[in-house]
Amino acid sequence: MPSYVVVDLTPLDKDKLAEYSALAAETFAPFNGHFIAKGALEVLHGDALHPMKAIIEFPDRESAKAWYESPAYQALIPLRGQGMACHFHLI
Repeated sequence: MPSYVVVDLTPLDKDKLAEYSALAAETFAPFNGHFIAKGALEVLHGDALHPMKAIIEFPDRESAKAWYESPAYQALIPLRGQGMACHFHLI
């Protein structure tokens, strides 16, 4: 069953965010992950803590966790922190 990493984010530095996003997308391939949506939110009900969201699809929960814990992705976390404030969720 597919699993999804849902990222709620607020940009802090657009250049760093663009660099991070491009590099992070490259780390998905070994785990068969890919973006299925990303961009600004339109809130239909309630309040959003962050104005943007990204959704990354993986074939299963194990692949998603292996991607997040991979050395290639973990190396990008400092750049991620410079580019955005965020929350990551696995569903």
